[in-house]
Amino acid sequence: MATALDGLKVLDLSRVLAGPWATQTLADLGADVVKVERPGAGDDTRAWGPPWLKDAQGRDTPDAAYFCCANRNKRSIAIDIATPEGQALVRRLAGQADVLVENFKVGGLKAYGLDFDSLHALNPRLVYCSITGFGQTGPYAPRAGYDFLIQGMGGLMSVTGRGDAEEGAGPQKVGVALTDVMTGLHAAVGILAALRHRDRTGEGQHIDLALLDVQVAALANQTANWLIGGTVPKRMGNAHPNIVPYQDFPTADGDMILAIGNDGQFARFCDVAGHAEWASDARFATNAARVAHRAVLIPLLRQATVMRTTREWIAALESKAVPCGPVNRLDEVFADPQVVARGLRVDLPHPVAGSVPGVASPIRLSATPPVYRSAPPVLGQDGAAVLADWLGETGPG
Repeated sequence: MATALDGLKVLDLSRVLAGPWATQTLADLGADVVKVERPGAGDDTRAWGPPWLKDAQGRDTPDAAYFCCANRNKRSIAIDIATPEGQALVRRLAGQADVLVENFKVGGLKAYGLDFDSLHALNPRLVYCSITGFGQTGPYAPRAGYDFLIQGMGGLMSVTGRGDAEEGAGPQKVGVALTDVMTGLHAAVGILAALRHRDRTGEGQHIDLALLDVQVAALANQTANWLIGGTVPKRMGNAHPNIVPYQDFPTADGDMILAIGNDGQFARFCDVAGHAEWASDARFATNAARVAHRAVLIPLLRQATVMRTTREWIAALESKAVPCGPVNRLDEVFADPQVVARGLRVDLPHPVAGSVPGVASPIRLSATPPVYRSAPPVLGQDGAAVLADWLGETGPG
């Protein structure tokens, strides 16, 4: 099957999550992604277990589950870039590449002759993407940056967690390395934009992606609330600063989410809840009024929602087109009929484990959909094939 990025060669010098997430996105869309790894160790996340990928006999392999989340559809070659021979080989591969992705500290690759200026002189068509914590410029440029650190510095933790007046209040990170994931997605978008420019002009360019930049930009309406409204947003738990009711509510057997986005939906909820009078109450009739009277409305809603089970509420509200849903654990997510119908679990053959499960790409293209060719590679397993395909050489990888 034809893919969107057929023929695109990507040299991946990145590790951990942001860079690998970007290159996996390109790989899913058909690019030939060659992952350059340290001999004997590989990507840091290979060792970030447990849990570990199991072999056919149920024994732990050297590869952690974490590594598997971001390295599908890639080929692995082990090269020691600290040696002159390794540096020379990477330069030769870069000479054949369309894209290079790296996440070394600023200036870290210059001593090896693998920085943008050096490789651009060798291959002017190369799109070179650098991912760092703080970018290539500014007073923090030399610092190392990690997702947790950036979630704090970039403002996300100031708006995540229970409100200051609640028990357990305090800054809270998101449960996954979301800044890394968002940076990887922005990197993929930037790479595709740079390739479009390269196709018109013949010139590659340097992409400077910073986790801090991405995190600040991704605060979306919260940054707009501050920049335009002048009020510093605060932590509100699961509540929304601009919409009410838009949060979790207790039920007779657990919790549910209400995501009411307009006054019509609120009126329909009130009918189902047996309190039609709320929708005509001047304090609650409009979203702006509900936001202003949040402290009065939310306790009333909680007293109503505990009277039915989560399943009963969802059945009743969905029939009236009121957005709602359960709070699922991951086992429940992958058993959900919609998730099953969309095929979000994919299983790929693996030379050691037999099969590796993963999550399908959310990018659905009608003519050139993502293709799942291979599981995350064993360290260095494709060295000989890469040398043959990219450089026309035979020999050990």
